[in-house]
Amino acid sequence: MLTIILAGIGMWFLLEGAIYAGMPDAMKRFGAWLSEMPENTIRQSGLWSMAIGALLLYVMVRFGG
Repeated sequence: MLTIILAGIGMWFLLEGAIYAGMPDAMKRFGAWLSEMPENTIRQSGLWSMAIGALLLYVMVRFGG
């Protein structure tokens, strides 16, 4: 289980770093757009993201071998 979590965190840093390194202007625009969104919308997006992540983690642990 710890291996899967560390692999997921590593993948997260890898992808996020690639996006920031490859498209810094787009990330600035995204940050500005995000700062204008209502807090409730951002909170709901975060909760959906957590739910999808938890579901994927469960599937990988349960059926991933």
